[in-house]
Amino acid sequence: MQTPSPPPHSARDVLTPDALAMLQAIEAAGSFAAAARALGLVPSALTYRVRQIEDALDVLLYDRSSRQARLTAAGAELLREGHRLLGEIDAVARRVQRVATGWESQFTIAVDNIIHRPTIMELCESFFTLGAPTRLKLRDETLMGTLEALTSGQADLAIGVVLEAGDISTGNVGLQSKPLGQVEFIYAVAPHHPLATAPEPLTDALLLQHRAVAVADSSSRGQTLTVGLLAGQDVLTVGTMQAKLDAQLRGLGGGFLPECNARPYIDAGRLVVKQTERSQRLVRTSYVWRGNMAPGQPPGQGMGRALQWWLQQLESPTTRAALLGPLQR
Repeated sequence: MQTPSPPPHSARDVLTPDALAMLQAIEAAGSFAAAARALGLVPSALTYRVRQIEDALDVLLYDRSSRQARLTAAGAELLREGHRLLGEIDAVARRVQRVATGWESQFTIAVDNIIHRPTIMELCESFFTLGAPTRLKLRDETLMGTLEALTSGQADLAIGVVLEAGDISTGNVGLQSKPLGQVEFIYAVAPHHPLATAPEPLTDALLLQHRAVAVADSSSRGQTLTVGLLAGQDVLTVGTMQAKLDAQLRGLGGGFLPECNARPYIDAGRLVVKQTERSQRLVRTSYVWRGNMAPGQPPGQGMGRALQWWLQQLESPTTRAALLGPLQR
């Protein structure tokens, strides 16, 4: 008697959170073998699970002609959507926890590179004295990435969003924002840099002959932003504002720095301010959060208690000014 074959898996059977997380692990590891080691599986078991998904969807997720785990267009789309779905599942869990206790199980803050880190840590210290059942998570972000972390559901609050980095549309994505303050950016180089003794104002043609130092935009999905760079200019790209400052102190390039961060080094003679043809930049910043209020609810109702606490701290002009203070080395 022939044993009947098992019924084919449907997309709902195979597109589980564990399967989506497995695809993310493969992408992060770069190969099936490395992902299998990271997940504690034998490679054949990992391959079998991937083929189950492919069979259920009737698509190929990976290019088998490559030794690396190279996604097909269909695979890349599934990975993008899987990332979004996992984020939504996490968000649902947080909302359920908030409904039950009033406190978020985890509260994530996207902190832009221009924000004064010691002040953030002081605020975290004050939050922990509440004894709240909320885990804090800080994300280092830059430019468009700061707002993207919020709109993608990876953060609950974004501090230091550069308004020029994108339109904060409260109507379309349910965002609310308030001004944090203005940051003045000045062009500075080390005293031994060739531009330190160049006649002012520095022209674009002259700047093009010298390397610029820039902080990479942390946006991973949408549009990225470059500030103060010229087309065709040699650029040293670093990951943080502190690294940018260090690079310019070493004379590795020039660029615009927040005046409050550069001032101690200007006063000490370690940086020289130069006037350029382009006016000094005055950047407006804000803090942004996702509004969870239902229509007709009073302000604050429907918010988690952690978000309410942080927004209350940000109402203080002293706190806002401190967040835009100088970096500490």
